[in-house]
Amino acid sequence: MSSVDGISTTTSESATNYLDRIPKQTLGQDDFLQLLVTQLTQQDPMSPKSDSEFISQMASFSSLEQTKLMLTDISAMRVDQELLQANSLLGRMVTLRAGSKEETTGLVSAVHVEAGTPKVEVDGVRYDLKDISVIVPTLVSEPETTD
Repeated sequence: MSSVDGISTTTSESATNYLDRIPKQTLGQDDFLQLLVTQLTQQDPMSPKSDSEFISQMASFSSLEQTKLMLTDISAMRVDQELLQANSLLGRMVTLRAGSKEETTGLVSAVHVEAGTPKVEVDGVRYDLKDISVIVPTLVSEPETTD
């Protein structure tokens, strides 16, 4: 029995060490630059790599950085759009269904931003925009005319 305990301990320690050695699946900017510097320092001085290879690598890196910036900008635009949408609901009647609860209808009285996500307040309760199922248009009353 004691040999089984010893094996399981060794196995769990090996598994822990193995997990520590698993390489990460994505490369970042620092990793790319480190690889590029390593390539430059390890190349044969008598037959260096052509400029076109380095230009190609730098173009790939530049494209990656631009894509990351674009993703950040799109995420910011999404947050701004959600906030504008929530603000447009102020003073309007909405019907909401949060989770498996019954539908609730009420007037949107406030917009709160929690962790970067806008929430509408109806009857003192905060709801996500995705919980809204019906938006009732605001009726525009025509001005009274006196003859």
